[in-house]
Amino acid sequence: MTRSRLAPGTGIVTVPGAAPVLRTSGGEFLRIDTGGVTGEALVRRLAGGEAPDGEPSGGEPLTAELGRLVQAFEDGGHAVSVPPRAPLAGRTVHVLGDPVLTGSVTRCAGAEGAEVRRITPDQVAELARAASDRGRPEGGVAVMWCLDSPVPEGLWDMADRLPDRGIAWLRCHREGSHSWIEPLATTPGDVTSRHVRLRRLAATPAHRELAAYWAGHRTPDTGPHPTEASAALIAALLTADLIAWAEAEAEAGAEAGAEAGAAGAGAGGTGRQPFGLPARRRLRRIDLRDLTFTEHPVLPVPDVAPLPAPAPVGTRARAGAAGARP
Repeated sequence: MTRSRLAPGTGIVTVPGAAPVLRTSGGEFLRIDTGGVTGEALVRRLAGGEAPDGEPSGGEPLTAELGRLVQAFEDGGHAVSVPPRAPLAGRTVHVLGDPVLTGSVTRCAGAEGAEVRRITPDQVAELARAASDRGRPEGGVAVMWCLDSPVPEGLWDMADRLPDRGIAWLRCHREGSHSWIEPLATTPGDVTSRHVRLRRLAATPAHRELAAYWAGHRTPDTGPHPTEASAALIAALLTADLIAWAEAEAEAGAEAGAEAGAAGAGAGGTGRQPFGLPARRRLRRIDLRDLTFTEHPVLPVPDVAPLPAPAPVGTRARAGAAGARP
């Protein structure tokens, strides 16, 4: 027997001596106009338990007026008739990099419903070389590359092509005491690792020194390496970006459907307003010493047209002579 229940994160607050109030998943309190339905009947209907055989236990008979009220809860996204899917259900996440990070990433993404697979750098290159006419893979595919070191020159160049093939691209690396989580890239024109490097070089007066550091002209690494706690923090932040990608894809698919107009708000299943910078324009820096992080806006770097080839010396001389006055 299908029956509506309060959506995860919502609840009905029974205020003594007053009408019941809905606390939404976003933390708002909304007064409920129950009409002729008592607050107790509404609570029994939406929050009642189940008997061992799966049938409603102590449920309230569904009268016409109570049915309209329950339908209003469903229309507002505050009640559901089936359990919601895990946010990353149906998504495939390929993970590679250093085990101190990939283990936590695998657990976090898997706990949110993703099918996590190990992959090698050669296989990433093969994905990036796939024919572009295949479009976005069905169900959504992402690649997450996590390094406990600076990024060697050219290592991520091929992976930067993944968004052009419809594959989401996430990455992180460490430089001394700081780990960097680069912006989520999902479509052509998003921020790639090359863009991040160019933006960071442009933002510091020590650009020569930073470039030399990246190129390997540095003393041996002294850490600190991620601990279990800092690795879990990095994995959680990366998983949050994965969820943002999955929600954006779900909303885009709903808008493309012929019948999505009326259900647009509920199709993504979130009803949440974005907080802070969007994942595709956000560079995060995590301080491994105290587990704090900061967010920095970053934009893609547009391609620059090549400079025109210089004219031959003889041509410039003749042009100057022709323009000279007597």
